[in-house]
Amino acid sequence: MAESDPDSVVIKAISRIADVPAEQWDACAGGDNPFVSHAFLSALEDSGSASAKTGWGVYHLVVEEPGHGLIGAMPMYLKGHSQGEYIFDYGWADAYERAGGRYYPKLLVAVPFTPATGPRLLARPGPQADEVRDNLIAGAMEVARRLDVSTLHINFPTEAEWNRLGERGLLQRTGEQFHWYNNGYGDFDDFLNDLASRKRKAIKKERRGALESGVDVQVLTGSDLREEHWDAFYEFYMDTGGRKWGRPYLTRTFFSLVSERMADKIALVMCRRAGRYIAGALNFFGTDTIYGRNWGCIEDHRFLHFEACYYQAIEFAITRGLAKVEAGAQGEHKIARGYVPAHVYSAHWIRDPAFRDAVDRFLEQERREVDREIDFLADFAPFRKGERQQDGS
Repeated sequence: MAESDPDSVVIKAISRIADVPAEQWDACAGGDNPFVSHAFLSALEDSGSASAKTGWGVYHLVVEEPGHGLIGAMPMYLKGHSQGEYIFDYGWADAYERAGGRYYPKLLVAVPFTPATGPRLLARPGPQADEVRDNLIAGAMEVARRLDVSTLHINFPTEAEWNRLGERGLLQRTGEQFHWYNNGYGDFDDFLNDLASRKRKAIKKERRGALESGVDVQVLTGSDLREEHWDAFYEFYMDTGGRKWGRPYLTRTFFSLVSERMADKIALVMCRRAGRYIAGALNFFGTDTIYGRNWGCIEDHRFLHFEACYYQAIEFAITRGLAKVEAGAQGEHKIARGYVPAHVYSAHWIRDPAFRDAVDRFLEQERREVDREIDFLADFAPFRKGERQQDGS
């Protein structure tokens, strides 16, 4: 799809991110969020993890300016199902199809298998950036019309993007995650000192208990990452994914490719007992946030999940001076470990007017319920009075 004026910008969909030079894509994506980088998205495609065969047909939208190359981009997929998204619309699909409609395929703007907030309207910095973002929104809706899909979804955008999408007529949805915020802590004990005494003691007990059976923990990043680590971690990933979700998407090749292409953005927590790796937690980090992505184990040890996934991420954030830990989807149990409820966002375009009105009414009620739940759960945070952390939304 392109504008009729040959001197205007060109908006088109591409079927491979490899068709775009990495430096041009990353100039639009910025360096803050690792998941919208060319390296991460290309690793998903090149490894076969995100492909038409797995129900993630690549349909990235790009904006080009003659003589200047790429000035905007949007990671977009043609989906034949709703798996691997973490913003759940199964109920919508079921209701629409019971009413005689065809919900799939649909368009999704997101990072596959990654419930992390980040930019979705990628624009090269400059005076034209907002116009480019509007071009991306209009372009995505035009693609949805031309493909005759039922819906277009933008999952986990930033709050500013969510507001822009709402202003352009998309339906707005909120959800809830649990995030940890760095209050300028010098070390882990500084963080503990902000907690109520009972909660502080409980965390210390959990950290001791995680290691009491002879487990030691190491955090690997950059050149310390080796194929033997990924071999072990992939075993953990497949075991846990197979038991919990039934269909792990990430291939073994994916882990080698991200390690090769962006090792300096990876923090891999590996747990070892008697000289053998038994568990691990994979994190990626940007300029101000570390994101917990995958956990797996082949031995069960009490509290080890909390140590590897939550406490090690907090320690890493404090050491690196990062502002926040996003530990992934769901999990009210994170509250007792210093993570507080926070809003996450999505926006939705729906072709059928009657179906759109029904979803709009549902979302209005759901937003109120999410707000109430976040306010309610925040009161259970473990911080001493006056030290309560805030929702980062």
